Amino acid sequence: MMTWINCRIQVEDFSLTEEYQTLVRQDCGAVVLFSGLVRDQFKPDTDNSTNVDRLQALELEHYPGMTERSITTIAEQAARRFDLRAVTIIHRVGVLPVGEQIVLVGIAAPHRRDAFAACEMLMDYLKNEVPLWKKAHFHQSAEWVEAKAADKNALQRWEQPK
Repeated sequence: MMTWINCRIQVEDFSLTEEYQTLVRQDCGAVVLFSGLVRDQFKPDTDNSTNVDRLQALELEHYPGMTERSITTIAEQAARRFDLRAVTIIHRVGVLPVGEQIVLVGIAAPHRRDAFAACEMLMDYLKNEVPLWKKAHFHQSAEWVEAKAADKNALQRWEQPK
């Protein structure tokens, strides 16, 4: 069965209610939504960061065209791996203050296990494999954010043996 896939990069915010409604299907018993937010405490994963200031905003940049293709590719991988009917992935770019939504991953599946697993897999790939760059803005400085070791480690569980 074909999986409906909707991947978007956008500046504007998204509505969880509207996105949920696009995922509801009569043949699905599970709709899982994950919304990532800009949190007010940000601790870089490196010891060489001297910034102990509170985060004010994240600035996200992307490579137009390539980013959307990359996200669609990982959504297609999830659809091949799990029994899914619909996938929505929205990633915001621009300057996002604390409390703003950054990302939405929505999954519709006949069963919850596939929906939850696909959502986790997609987030792990989004954090590691998609051409998006983050700059953390503090009161008196800004710094580019490197991928965290924990995020890289989380991605390994999805690798399939060759």
